[in-house]
Amino acid sequence: MLRWENINHRFGLTDVLEDINITVEKGHVLSLVGPSGCGKSTLLNIAADLLEPTEGVITNTFERLAIVFQEHRLLPWRRAIDNIAYGLKARGVGRDKRHQTAQRLGHRMGLDDDDLTKFPHELSGGMRQRVSLARALAIEPDLLLLDEPFTALDVGLRRDLQDLVISLINEHGLSGVFVTHDLSEAVRLSDEIVVLAPDPGRIVYRQQITLPSNERDETYVFRAVGELMQVPAVDAAFRIDEKAA
Repeated sequence: MLRWENINHRFGLTDVLEDINITVEKGHVLSLVGPSGCGKSTLLNIAADLLEPTEGVITNTFERLAIVFQEHRLLPWRRAIDNIAYGLKARGVGRDKRHQTAQRLGHRMGLDDDDLTKFPHELSGGMRQRVSLARALAIEPDLLLLDEPFTALDVGLRRDLQDLVISLINEHGLSGVFVTHDLSEAVRLSDEIVVLAPDPGRIVYRQQITLPSNERDETYVFRAVGELMQVPAVDAAFRIDEKAA
């Protein structure tokens, strides 16, 4: 179980989060959705213990978490297979065993043996994100944190990687927190959607999704997003980005 309880946070004199209370139960996926500046990534950093909240308590009873960022953050001097295996090396796993695990995961991500010998600069953006995701999974996490990892990808590739994440979550029984500004992505991936608005970041709407993720076709996603945008608080939150643009 992961819980943000009465979380408030500020950077200097600026309040960025106010009275956040969210719980992620084992086996569930939560999406944090909202416009830029509403505190989505700050909440994720607090969950990952990369940031201490100004006020409130974060409780995490999961044994092992992994995080995937919007930028791949691969080590440029290491080949793809060694980037995937990096967390295993840090845990003292022998070279042969960690390379076997990395190769298996790389194949699962759609990378072939030739791809795994390449350095990050030799891979496409989609391949780098596949390596990043494989690196996170290599340590066998029970909680996966994803901070807009597909934002920079084209629509088709984004959809492919969303499908891959759905299948991995279902196969391994993972729990997850997914940060996104894309409601359709949230509908496709999560069991619960929490919509935030900024100044300061606060929860304005929550929506449970009971239909299994592998049964959510494009018609369902389109209809669900339309229904969400009919909620005044959700519509108002997303119009903030439109005004900023």
